[in-house]
Amino acid sequence: MTTAIVGVGNIGSAVARHLVTGGESVVLAAKGASRAEELADELGPLAHAASVRDAIAGADTVVFAVWLDTMRELIPQVAPLLDGKVVIDPSNPIAFDEKGRIVRSLPEGQSAGSVAAALLPANAHYVKAFGTLAAEVLAANANRTPRRAALFYATDDESAAATAERLIRAAGFDPVKAGGLAAAGRIEAPGGDLHQFGSDGEVVDLDQARAAVNDAHP
Repeated sequence: MTTAIVGVGNIGSAVARHLVTGGESVVLAAKGASRAEELADELGPLAHAASVRDAIAGADTVVFAVWLDTMRELIPQVAPLLDGKVVIDPSNPIAFDEKGRIVRSLPEGQSAGSVAAALLPANAHYVKAFGTLAAEVLAANANRTPRRAALFYATDDESAAATAERLIRAAGFDPVKAGGLAAAGRIEAPGGDLHQFGSDGEVVDLDQARAAVNDAHP
């Protein structure tokens, strides 16, 4: 099984490192090919670099580790290649105001997950995952002891759920389902109560995460 990671910024690089450490094969792609090649060389034989189209075509699962606006442009260009594949979306509806403060890029009540899922071909298997912790926290908390950190995911698709759980575990975290696509907003920032930023920066373990899912949304 191979996972394509499109985008090798902070989130994409962290996911790639964790998956390779967990024994998963990854193919890396980015707008700037040199960065993907450098990271693949760093990660060793389980990683290689390719063009975006070749990475997607050769993978079973695709992680779009890019900004939501980039996803809106990119997915329609590669949509035929996504047919039948699991698509993992870590995006958050984040923008910055004129003072550099984080603000929502979408209207209240609309999630980045609903936007991304609507872009996909009907036979793709969508799951929101790997975006519930800040990039530096995601990078630093794999295989935490004595209790692993939890990562939330959201999907209505059983195949996507199974893949997300396998990859989250391989990456060194415990998977916790927040719900279906309708729950995607709960695990996004800003505003999601299950996102790290909605939990006052806390990185929760499995029991804490399960309890939080069952709490009423504020």
